[in-house]
Amino acid sequence: MTAALPDTALDQLFRTARTYNAFGGEISDQILHQLYDLVKFGPTEANTTPARFVFVKSKAAKEKLGPALSEGNFAKTMAAPVVVIVGYDMRFHDKLPYLFPHTDAKSWFEGSPDERMYRVALRSSSLQGAYLIMAARALGLDTGPMSGFDTDKVDEAFFKGTDIKSNFLVNLGQGDPASIFARSPRLGFDEAARIE
Repeated sequence: MTAALPDTALDQLFRTARTYNAFGGEISDQILHQLYDLVKFGPTEANTTPARFVFVKSKAAKEKLGPALSEGNFAKTMAAPVVVIVGYDMRFHDKLPYLFPHTDAKSWFEGSPDERMYRVALRSSSLQGAYLIMAARALGLDTGPMSGFDTDKVDEAFFKGTDIKSNFLVNLGQGDPASIFARSPRLGFDEAARIE
């Protein structure tokens, strides 16, 4: 990596990108595959890649998701072309012989306390969810990440009988500019960071 991205790309990814509350458009399955093919390259702890993604697109799938949504998130989520459930697999280490083959990384996690497994799975799946947001923006999609839902209901509807748990949701589509608020303030460098 030898050159910074041009300002137009940085604008699309960060400066002018927004969290939308209403979406339109359509998203093809091909775009969802392209999206994942970018997300999968983002770094995670020891390449654990614990995130598991459900692209909720069909009417039947949205009907399963609906009862788990908070009142304030229901309408916009049901109307979004695609809703992504970003989950995490608590048995992520089972795939480490393939994902991290140069050492016995699976043994690092076998028999670990649930709390340690949870921290690793939540941290890295959250990173992967952030990569999903940035990859979606890079592909010309708008996003609406949210946590206003009942995780137990989502887990029952989409992950029953597995070791996968839901982390957060991301609405995808073409954002309606009328649905956003004025950009909220951000902390300045001196308030949020320091150089030592």
